[in-house]
Amino acid sequence: MTEQQPYQIVKQYEDFELRRYPAHLVAEVTIDGPFEDAGNRAFRYLFAYITGANQSLRKVAMTAPVLQTDAAEKIAMTAPVLQQSVKDVSGAAAGEQFRVAFVLPKAMTAETAPQPTDPTVHLRTVPASLAGALRFSGRWTQTRYEQHLEELHAALGAAGLTALGAPRFARFDPPFKPWFLRRNEVLLDVEEPG
Repeated sequence: MTEQQPYQIVKQYEDFELRRYPAHLVAEVTIDGPFEDAGNRAFRYLFAYITGANQSLRKVAMTAPVLQTDAAEKIAMTAPVLQQSVKDVSGAAAGEQFRVAFVLPKAMTAETAPQPTDPTVHLRTVPASLAGALRFSGRWTQTRYEQHLEELHAALGAAGLTALGAPRFARFDPPFKPWFLRRNEVLLDVEEPG
């Protein structure tokens, strides 16, 4: 897996980095189920796409990170929404939905990327953004994600930055890597400083 660093570090803070991300293309799927299972369940669809399950039968380099965000509302991956359960009309929990995405190589655009043959996989251009990123290691659990998301919110507030959108969870390592060596990040878009 090749790590792609399509961002520029704007400023390094004690607890997080402020990064500028250019517009980029992702292949994504929406998965029903718990936070901890979403990435693993989405992986097979996305891996099939990059290994040739596309109209061109073309292989695409696998890059890191794999991104996960709440899919409860139809919004851009870089817009704000906190993770929440989707409710049915009766108000009962219908389960959670998450978008899981592979960032495609930066040379690819919506016009040049091979089109998926599986209707579960969608290509989407994510607009440019300014984001706070907090790095952490360890297991891919919702509890750890939420703990670090709270830390990032607090750090952004202390730095005088305003969070704009839905948080994103980024995983950089394969599931077989020992949990204590895994690199993870929580990301939040922020308002441009005035």
